[in-house]
Amino acid sequence: MEAKAKARYLRVTPRKARRVIDLIRGQQATEALAVLKFAEQSASDPIYKLVASGVANARVRADEEGIAFDENELVISEAFVDEGPTMKRFRPRAQGRAFRIEKRTSHVSVVLASGDDLPQRKSRKGNR
Repeated sequence: MEAKAKARYLRVTPRKARRVIDLIRGQQATEALAVLKFAEQSASDPIYKLVASGVANARVRADEEGIAFDENELVISEAFVDEGPTMKRFRPRAQGRAFRIEKRTSHVSVVLASGDDLPQRKSRKGNR
C-alpha cells in the first residue's frame, strides 16, 4: 500500500527544506515524526505536518481497501523538494537604488509505503 502527501507553496527555501527531508528519507514514519519533532530547523514543523498527513492518508486508504493497518510498517520511500514560485520584493538602498529580495517557496512531496511494497533497489555492481 502506498500513500502520498504534498505541501505546496511552503514559505521555506528549497535548500533549507532539503536539509530536513534528507534527515528522514528512508526511515520508518514513526521514527521520522520523532526526528522532526525535535529537529531545530524551521522547516521541520511543516514537514512534520506533511508526514503526519501522509500517515493519516495511509490509514484512510487501508480502511477503504479493507487492509489491516499498522503504522509501524510505514516507511518513507520517496521524499523530495521542488522549487515553487519566488516572490520578488524591493528594499530601498542608498542613493535611490533598489535592492531585490527574493522570498522563495517550496513544493514538498512525501510517499509512504508499507514494508512489503517497497521498490527493490538495484545494486550498482550488478549493472556493470
